Amino acid sequence: QVQLVESGGGSVQAGGSLTLSCVASGYRYNRDCMGWFRQAPGKEREGVAWITRYSTYTYYADSVKGRFAVSQDNAKNTLYLQMNSLKPEDTAKYYCAADLCPSLGRPMVPGRNTNWGQGTQVTVSS
Repeated sequence: QVQLVESGGGSVQAGGSLTLSCVASGYRYNRDCMGWFRQAPGKEREGVAWITRYSTYTYYADSVKGRFAVSQDNAKNTLYLQMNSLKPEDTAKYYCAADLCPSLGRPMVPGRNTNWGQGTQVTVSS
């Protein structure tokens, strides 16, 4: 199991930026990818971005492509999500996840082996 703790959420005006962090601890086993998901009230959880263990590949949902950037510092066991040009529709609770890697070009789909953090709230006002 991997323990994940997110931080960095908050309230920001449209057009602003935030950086989320996720510190991982424990044994990842074959969970070679880390990802970010978000869930807005009344909506399903959606994948935002994911990255391979050694940062050789990143994937972004179309809704955030060009605005968000996922990265990691393996020495610090920390995953990041840099969010720029934020929009009100980005308002959601953001979750960090560790899981098997999807096929390249495909979104991360949570399963029974997905490890989750507790989430951090991001609110974007217009």
